[in-house]
Amino acid sequence: MTIGEMENVEVFTSEGKGRGLKATKEFWAADVIFAERAYSAVVFDSLINVVCHTCFKRQEKLHHCGQCKFARYCDRTCQKDAWLNHKKECLAIKRYGKVPNENIRLAARIMWRVEREGTGLTEGCLVSVDDLQNHVENFGEEEQKQLRLDVDTFLQYWLPQSQQFSMQYISHIFGVINCNGFTLSDQRGLQAVGVGIFPNLGLVNHDCWPNCTVIFNNGKIELRALGKISEGEELTVSYIDFLNVSEERKKQLKKQYYFDCTCEHCQQRLKDDLFLGAKDNPKPSQDAVKEMIQLSKDTLGKIDKARSEGLYHEVVKLCRECLEKQEAVFSDTNIYMLRMLSIVSEVLSYLQAFEEASYYARKMVDGYMKLYHPNNAQLGMAMMRAGLTNWHAGNIEVGHGMICKAYAILLVTHGPTHPITKDLEAMRVQTEMELRLFQQNEFMYHKMREAALNNQPMQVMAEPSSEPAPALFHKKQ
Repeated sequence: MTIGEMENVEVFTSEGKGRGLKATKEFWAADVIFAERAYSAVVFDSLINVVCHTCFKRQEKLHHCGQCKFARYCDRTCQKDAWLNHKKECLAIKRYGKVPNENIRLAARIMWRVEREGTGLTEGCLVSVDDLQNHVENFGEEEQKQLRLDVDTFLQYWLPQSQQFSMQYISHIFGVINCNGFTLSDQRGLQAVGVGIFPNLGLVNHDCWPNCTVIFNNGKIELRALGKISEGEELTVSYIDFLNVSEERKKQLKKQYYFDCTCEHCQQRLKDDLFLGAKDNPKPSQDAVKEMIQLSKDTLGKIDKARSEGLYHEVVKLCRECLEKQEAVFSDTNIYMLRMLSIVSEVLSYLQAFEEASYYARKMVDGYMKLYHPNNAQLGMAMMRAGLTNWHAGNIEVGHGMICKAYAILLVTHGPTHPITKDLEAMRVQTEMELRLFQQNEFMYHKMREAALNNQPMQVMAEPSSEPAPALFHKKQ
């Protein structure tokens, strides 16, 4: 955080929430309130061979550290930039004989930095790592057990010649990682690739309907305003996806972040009626709604199993059958129907059945627009995927309209320099050109499109993942 950015915010005591951050001046949609580099960060265990350990970009060919053979880098520049943080890690891995898990690697990196710089405030930080919340006292039995295991492994991994920290301090650092870990995404923002600690971001409290969003872009996080923020107003982000009834969101926040959400949307149960919406005409009985919710949950379980086995045609069959039954009972904003629409449109796109996928994608986006904040990043990403699906299906006007809407959202949530916004801008220009041609001469347009698709393989959607979209905050479910 630069000195100028530090002047944009002020630490204060937020009623019932402990510390928080408030704006010291007025902000508007898309303003970057502050940017922050990670205090320490590591690549996930599952991706250590395919993601650069310095810039977190996915690369086909990565150089590895000649000493420990573990760390991977894009090039010499990334390797040189990493040395300060990797030097002790390199020695520890060689001595320990294997690579410990991501939590232990991150804890060690934090403590090697504390050893180098001391425990006070580092430049550009409003809070020190020592002062971040750890919530160790709220850990359940399973979490306590995992903490003891991690501390034991950490002590075996930690270099004997390094500064020796107390058990209490080591536990504090693991607690900080548990409740302040932020997910780092790859260069296109589509896959979660690592976890880092950002002390300033750790001061921003949660709200289910926040006034800010966080995006990882080019090696640092940006806290961006979603709309007008007045001087003195508290800055908030959402730690979880909004698309759930207030009771479920509150349970999730209590379990993962150890607090009771008192935001306006939870207290007044705003939009809960839409999340569990039933048809108006004819109105189904309460029993019929309950039965349909149970059927939807059972079907989602079967879908997860089929997806994990790669049986995508089975997934489509299950979704179609369930949607047919849901449509007689649920309204278009019901979350169980939207989950089904999201899965079926994604899987059909992957199978290149674009026409059917585009129908479901349009229904999904219509529901999302009635539920999400108009500048929600997940709404923007869903709109982009739906626009692309419709374009592939030849619904050029609908596709272009959705891509334009997605671009407008991502300019606020991601900013114009983010790779995904740049991709979207290129798509917007291309679909606009095609739309113009389509309007001038429909026959010629179809001829040219056919020729283009025959010469050039169509961009196929990525294989559907059973993983949800990258969450902002890194939490064990």
